[in-house]
Amino acid sequence: MGVTARVLAVDAGNSKTDVAVVAADGTVLATARGGGFRPPTVGVDPAMATLADTVRQAFATAGVTSVDHVSACLANADLPVEEESLAAAVHARAWGSTVEVRNDTFAILRAGVTEPRGVAVVCGAGINCVGMRPDGRTARFPALGRVSGDWGGGWALAEEALWHAARAEDGRGSPTALSQTLPAHFALPTMYALIEALHLEHITPARRHELTPVLFTTAAAGDPIARDIVDRLADEVVTMATVALTRLDLLKEETPVLLGGGVLAARHAQLTDRIHDLLTTRAPKAVPRLVTASPVLGAALLGLDAIEAPTAAHTRLRQHFEP
Repeated sequence: MGVTARVLAVDAGNSKTDVAVVAADGTVLATARGGGFRPPTVGVDPAMATLADTVRQAFATAGVTSVDHVSACLANADLPVEEESLAAAVHARAWGSTVEVRNDTFAILRAGVTEPRGVAVVCGAGINCVGMRPDGRTARFPALGRVSGDWGGGWALAEEALWHAARAEDGRGSPTALSQTLPAHFALPTMYALIEALHLEHITPARRHELTPVLFTTAAAGDPIARDIVDRLADEVVTMATVALTRLDLLKEETPVLLGGGVLAARHAQLTDRIHDLLTTRAPKAVPRLVTASPVLGAALLGLDAIEAPTAAHTRLRQHFEP
């Protein structure tokens, strides 16, 4: 076909998976999208089977059966031991001669920088932060929830809003408009009614994520409690970024700090402004910016890094995903 397939790039999140087959010169030969990658929920083998379906589709479109290198950025690869286990599972599929598995946050970081150097904070359903340098050094956190010291992400924000709203209604806490806006979202009259509906699962647990935008709307309307929660998230984002910069000896160098994930991508003014203000104080050399590129671009760029592709290949790849 005139070009050789060199890299299989995989960005596998909890809700969807994107893959790309990329030639040595950065030409994208095929892309495909499949279901979410959730080994903790369904098991490694079923998760890999779902991923295999998506890869098979991309390979068929590209007209290849294997590549030189697999660059897989996977959700739930939170610890090095999990990366090793998932790398073995990917390698067993014989998609490529070599395999590198990373946490999916690395894909967002690499998509937003021109070289593998910087820090990314991702806030979606959860929160995570990673950093990297061209020499291979990385900084990361376990990102396993409260047990690993994390706070933030859509789930935690919804839980925090519910906590304050419940206490406001029954008198244990300070008044907040959240005690009206949260139940109103589900057309319920009181927090008691919402608590009952959640407890009895008349409202499915997954729908708690819907309360995060309600929190931000309530904060934008001036509610002090809601605004405090948003400020706390900004502080957490900046704390993670500053620690990662410090670990990589980048705090005193001009360094990109990439912001990604649904909560940060929503561009809530209070949150964005607060993050920028705190970075100015704590990490004045940091250059914050929002990443809007597809994370599979980052996985593919990491793959081109691994095969030492020329700069022109990186440029061609970016032009495909960022026309």
